Amino acid sequence: MDTMRWLEEGCLELLDQTALPLFVTYIKCYDHNSVGDAIKRLAVRGAPAIGAAAAYGLALGAKRLDCTDKNQFMLKVGRIAEELAATRPTAVNLQWALSRMTDTLLSSGETAPSAIKSLLLAEAHKIYQQDIDANRLIGHYGQKLIPQDARILTHCNAGALATAGYGTALGVVTAAWEAGKNISVYADETRPLLQGARLTTWEMLQLGIPVTLITDNMAGYLMAQKKVDLVIVGADRITANGDTANKIGTYGLAVMAHYHHLPFYVAAPMSTIDTSLSTGKEIPIEERGQSEVTFLAGQQIAPEGVNVWNPAFDVTPHELVTAIVTEKGILYPEYSKSILGAVKSN
Repeated sequence: MDTMRWLEEGCLELLDQTALPLFVTYIKCYDHNSVGDAIKRLAVRGAPAIGAAAAYGLALGAKRLDCTDKNQFMLKVGRIAEELAATRPTAVNLQWALSRMTDTLLSSGETAPSAIKSLLLAEAHKIYQQDIDANRLIGHYGQKLIPQDARILTHCNAGALATAGYGTALGVVTAAWEAGKNISVYADETRPLLQGARLTTWEMLQLGIPVTLITDNMAGYLMAQKKVDLVIVGADRITANGDTANKIGTYGLAVMAHYHHLPFYVAAPMSTIDTSLSTGKEIPIEERGQSEVTFLAGQQIAPEGVNVWNPAFDVTPHELVTAIVTEKGILYPEYSKSILGAVKSN
């Protein structure tokens, strides 16, 4: 199942993940506004997928500009990039992809907007394919951490649906399965939007990997019952010291894994690492609307007028992370050194 695909008619199709698992539908995006809307409302989600979609969104926005002056064209493209960057603040892949696109524009020796438009689309295609390639390498390295007969707990969705393809945390699981390891998965439901229940379980069933769904508040007891061998999650931003922002609830899992002496792994591409931030305290945490908590599947489940706090992410301190799996290999503590080394070789 493609998370996104570029059509020859000149539009981007995005799998509408808000409709899964009940319906498989695609959204056709002909301009950057429709891509931005899809990112905002989580029709496309997951840090790598958001980055790739935004790159295509910028290419679509540029494609629709009707101006022949290069300076005016570049100014308008910059404004489109700013609009797309504002859709979600925590996932650094979004800004990374847009910066890469604008760098391509600025470094181009082309003067004709028509030629620059082609370059931007070509760069978006590269970002898309390189993400798939990176994820397969993450799977290649990460599956070495997965023992035979492992029972794996994961949170939210870091599979093919969260990327251009194959997945990060679930890419590691998939690679272990493809290597012939007899593994099974526990998936947290991941309130409030149920990405684990709706998406992770769906992906695992599609691949034939044994999966058991649990509610978020069952994870600690599951560990206490010695039914888990390791935890692996994705990431939306990793700082220079290894602090990791991921879907809300990840921090709690890391604390419980530490208490129960279980490995806690993070899998993410190098584009998720943000060395401009020293620690997780500097990561901007997106807060989303109240209705995501007070409503479920369109039905109100909380009293009218109740106060709601709805941060979409939390930050796991690096001390709780056993290893970080990237396309450059497996990074171990001391992360300030191993991350810097990986970045320099990137």
